[in-house]
Amino acid sequence: MAIVFSEISYFKDPSPASLPPDHQAFLLSLAGPTVIDITGQDPGRCRVITSLLHGNEPSGLIAIHRWLTAGVTMPKPTTNIRFIIASTEAASLPPLLSHRYLPEGKDLNRCFGSGKNSGYYLRANLIADAVSQVSPEIVVDLHNTSGSGPAFAVCHGITANVLSLSSFFCETVILSAIRLGALLEQDFSCPVITVECGGCHDELAHELAYEGICHLLACETTRYFHQEREVEVVYQPHRLRLKPGINLSYGGHDSGEAGVRLKTDIEQYNFSGARRGEVLGWLDADGLDNLVLTDEQGQDIIGEYFTSSANQLLCATDMRIFMATGIKDIAVNDCLFYVIKTADAKG
Repeated sequence: MAIVFSEISYFKDPSPASLPPDHQAFLLSLAGPTVIDITGQDPGRCRVITSLLHGNEPSGLIAIHRWLTAGVTMPKPTTNIRFIIASTEAASLPPLLSHRYLPEGKDLNRCFGSGKNSGYYLRANLIADAVSQVSPEIVVDLHNTSGSGPAFAVCHGITANVLSLSSFFCETVILSAIRLGALLEQDFSCPVITVECGGCHDELAHELAYEGICHLLACETTRYFHQEREVEVVYQPHRLRLKPGINLSYGGHDSGEAGVRLKTDIEQYNFSGARRGEVLGWLDADGLDNLVLTDEQGQDIIGEYFTSSANQLLCATDMRIFMATGIKDIAVNDCLFYVIKTADAKG
């Protein structure tokens, strides 16, 4: 597939009747990254919502399409709105909405702020410029969790506005110091959050994204939101990763394979967490040396969280787990999951 990295399509105030009636046809109608501007009651202000930075995370696209095609049933938004739909080529590759990024391509949400200006980095720069152009009051980046799990938000700084903004979508916000080259990490001189809406096949995730958008577009001010619900703050998670070249498999018992074998139902821990001594999987003779877990200073902290015995991968402490996934490609190329000690969850 030929990719044009230097172009973004812009549309303003499309009529509902001009848009395809379902989100899949809508996706296929987009030639590449697309900006859709909606005029609000106060055109001097703007809010930005981004979606589909990962082509297999459809809740944002589904919610945006639903809002755009609602027609006269939706009130005019309080401010101008800029919707940005990013990785349309990856999302359009059959089967639809199943590819995080194109084969042989790059993860677009790892290409922001790099200083490079070609290929996927150029596209990331153009998307960041499209956000900056409108001097937004807030930026919300909609995603789906890698596996099945509850919704949560992620931010790089906790303020009253961030808590209120997060409350439109979910009950948990993670304060993260992890830097990966994501849109979330860019400075737009306003509150920026990523919302992980839940699993990509979960209708509740699509509904959560839609309801959050409706609340966000209707609220009068972003300086002091009315908080929709109490929001729990989770501080500084860590990414558990495989070392390069390590094999990953899934199953219900130790198969004796080289590398790391996670339990088939690893995604259950996104909901329940894991207790000290719990078995998460199995390791070969290299044990914990197959894995990488570091703190913000790059120091090895894997022994604080995990131990091994008789080839079992065991929890060394009670912990919260986020983004555990049974999708091997994501687990190998991104991370196995995020962890934080339960006692540290609220600081």
